[in-house]
Amino acid sequence: MVDVVDSFLQGLDRPMLLWLIQQKPKHGYELMTEVKRLTGRKLKPSTLYPLLYWLESKGYVAGEWVKKGERNLKRYSITAEGKMLLGKVSGLLNRPLKHVLIDLLSDSASFSKGCP
Repeated sequence: MVDVVDSFLQGLDRPMLLWLIQQKPKHGYELMTEVKRLTGRKLKPSTLYPLLYWLESKGYVAGEWVKKGERNLKRYSITAEGKMLLGKVSGLLNRPLKHVLIDLLSDSASFSKGCP
């Protein structure tokens, strides 16, 4: 059976990654840790890195190799295009989602009273 919450959150992976990277440039492990902290959901490397590569290929994030101790890590920063995209997504989620939630809440009140 498909977990509805996981399915819903998967649709928000790209905007969530952009939002997290906008807060502060991050490498992959930091992003996985933050997604887990915020959603309780583990974002696997096999999911995360293709999303990051896609965001980078579209110009929404820029990757830069940095040395941390003995390791080389790719740290991602949001670009101007990424900020514009995130602003558009935020605008879409802010306005219509409020109306959808209001409708859902008013319908749930009807359902709790036994109305169809």
